[in-house]
Amino acid sequence: MLRDRFMWIAWPAFMMAAVLEMMVFAVLDPELMTLFGELAGWSRYATYTVTFFIFWGAMMVSGALTTLLSMSPFEINRRQLRSISDDPAS
Repeated sequence: MLRDRFMWIAWPAFMMAAVLEMMVFAVLDPELMTLFGELAGWSRYATYTVTFFIFWGAMMVSGALTTLLSMSPFEINRRQLRSISDDPAS
């Protein structure tokens, strides 16, 4: 179940990161990007890769928060009770 939820979050985030990457670099030239007022000095591919993973991570956080906030209190409490009852120390 947890793996399924992860894929529900990761796959749409991947697709949206790709779309966002295309939209951003249709307007910006990656070799002219600056960090703290100076040219970054990265190759185009390095800039594409780093920004893609930043976009993907941001989209995954957004999806994870949406998934968390969409859970009912009953579902959250049921998971906590199940983990407590499975604890062999108690």
